[in-house]
Amino acid sequence: MAIFGSSSAPAPADSEQVKSTIIRTLQQEAALNNARSLISKVNEHCFDACITAPGTSLSSKEETCISTCMEKYISLWDAASRTYTSRVSRESKKMGVQNAVQLGSFASGSSEGGSTLAG
Repeated sequence: MAIFGSSSAPAPADSEQVKSTIIRTLQQEAALNNARSLISKVNEHCFDACITAPGTSLSSKEETCISTCMEKYISLWDAASRTYTSRVSRESKKMGVQNAVQLGSFASGSSEGGSTLAG
Protein backbone atom coordinates (compact mmCIF):
# COMPACT_ATOMS: atom_id res chain seq x y z
CA MET A 1 0.00 0.00 0.00
CA ALA A 2 1.43 3.38 -1.03
CA ILE A 3 1.59 6.23 1.44
CA PHE A 4 0.95 8.94 -1.12
CA GLY A 5 -1.36 8.36 -4.08
CA SER A 6 -1.22 5.21 -6.16
CA SER A 7 1.18 2.35 -5.61
CA SER A 8 2.85 2.72 -9.01
CA ALA A 9 5.96 4.88 -9.43
CA PRO A 10 5.77 7.89 -11.75
CA ALA A 11 6.78 7.26 -15.33
CA PRO A 12 10.42 8.16 -16.07
CA ALA A 13 9.36 10.92 -18.47
CA ASP A 14 7.20 12.49 -15.77
CA SER A 15 10.04 12.26 -13.27
CA GLU A 16 12.47 13.91 -15.70
CA GLN A 17 9.95 16.63 -16.49
CA VAL A 18 9.47 17.37 -12.78
CA LYS A 19 13.24 17.40 -12.26
CA SER A 20 13.70 19.75 -15.22
CA THR A 21 10.97 22.08 -13.95
CA ILE A 22 12.52 22.18 -10.47
CA ILE A 23 15.97 22.92 -11.89
CA ARG A 24 14.56 25.69 -14.09
CA THR A 25 12.73 27.22 -11.13
CA LEU A 26 15.84 27.11 -8.96
CA GLN A 27 17.88 28.69 -11.75
CA GLN A 28 15.35 31.50 -12.04
CA GLU A 29 15.39 32.08 -8.28
CA ALA A 30 19.19 32.06 -8.25
CA ALA A 31 19.24 34.54 -11.15
CA LEU A 32 16.87 36.84 -9.27
CA ASN A 33 19.03 36.64 -6.15
CA ASN A 34 22.13 37.35 -8.25
CA ALA A 35 20.41 40.36 -9.82
CA ARG A 36 19.49 41.71 -6.40
CA SER A 37 23.03 41.18 -5.16
CA LEU A 38 24.51 42.84 -8.25
CA ILE A 39 22.25 45.88 -7.90
CA SER A 40 23.07 46.14 -4.21
CA LYS A 41 26.81 45.95 -4.84
CA VAL A 42 26.65 48.44 -7.70
CA ASN A 43 24.69 50.86 -5.51
CA GLU A 44 27.08 50.40 -2.63
CA HIS A 45 30.37 50.68 -4.52
CA CYS A 46 29.48 53.06 -7.35
CA PHE A 47 27.53 55.45 -5.14
CA ASP A 48 30.37 55.65 -2.64
CA ALA A 49 32.94 56.14 -5.41
CA CYS A 50 31.01 58.61 -7.56
CA ILE A 51 28.71 60.70 -5.36
CA THR A 52 30.83 62.92 -3.16
CA ALA A 53 28.07 65.32 -2.09
CA PRO A 54 24.56 63.79 -2.30
CA GLY A 55 21.88 66.22 -3.38
CA THR A 56 18.67 66.43 -5.35
CA SER A 57 20.33 65.85 -8.73
CA LEU A 58 23.49 64.40 -10.26
CA SER A 59 26.15 66.41 -12.03
CA SER A 60 27.25 65.27 -15.47
CA LYS A 61 30.55 64.12 -13.94
CA GLU A 62 28.67 61.99 -11.37
CA GLU A 63 26.40 60.52 -14.08
CA THR A 64 29.41 59.57 -16.20
CA CYS A 65 31.19 58.09 -13.20
CA ILE A 66 28.18 56.00 -12.18
CA SER A 67 27.61 54.80 -15.74
CA THR A 68 31.25 53.77 -16.17
CA CYS A 69 31.36 52.15 -12.74
CA MET A 70 28.19 50.14 -13.42
CA GLU A 71 29.47 48.95 -16.81
CA LYS A 72 32.76 47.82 -15.29
CA TYR A 73 31.07 46.14 -12.34
CA ILE A 74 28.58 44.26 -14.55
CA SER A 75 31.37 43.23 -16.94
CA LEU A 76 33.42 41.91 -14.02
CA TRP A 77 30.37 40.11 -12.62
CA ASP A 78 29.75 38.47 -16.00
CA ALA A 79 33.38 37.37 -16.39
CA ALA A 80 33.46 35.92 -12.88
CA SER A 81 30.16 34.12 -13.47
CA ARG A 82 31.35 32.58 -16.76
CA THR A 83 34.66 31.52 -15.19
CA TYR A 84 32.91 29.98 -12.19
CA THR A 85 30.43 28.10 -14.37
CA SER A 86 33.23 26.80 -16.57
CA ARG A 87 35.18 25.59 -13.57
CA VAL A 88 32.14 23.88 -12.02
CA SER A 89 31.55 22.14 -15.34
CA ARG A 90 35.19 20.97 -15.62
CA GLU A 91 35.35 19.80 -12.01
CA SER A 92 32.02 18.01 -12.28
CA LYS A 93 33.14 16.20 -15.43
CA LYS A 94 36.30 15.07 -13.64
CA MET A 95 34.15 13.67 -10.85
CA GLY A 96 31.70 12.10 -13.30
CA VAL A 97 28.70 14.18 -12.23
CA GLN A 98 25.92 14.31 -14.81
CA ASN A 99 24.20 17.60 -15.63
CA ALA A 100 27.34 19.59 -14.71
CA VAL A 101 26.23 22.54 -16.83
CA GLN A 102 22.90 22.63 -15.02
CA LEU A 103 24.68 22.55 -11.67
CA GLY A 104 27.04 25.34 -12.71
CA SER A 105 24.34 27.50 -14.19
CA PHE A 106 22.19 27.00 -11.12
CA ALA A 107 25.06 28.17 -8.94
CA SER A 108 25.73 31.20 -11.11
CA GLY A 109 22.09 32.04 -11.61
CA SER A 110 21.96 31.60 -15.35
CA SER A 111 20.33 29.14 -17.68
CA GLU A 112 23.07 29.57 -20.27
CA GLY A 113 26.10 29.35 -18.00
CA GLY A 114 26.79 33.10 -17.73
CA SER A 115 25.42 36.14 -16.09
CA THR A 116 21.83 36.96 -16.82
CA LEU A 117 22.41 40.70 -16.55
CA ALA A 118 25.31 41.30 -18.87
CA GLY A 119 24.51 42.59 -22.24
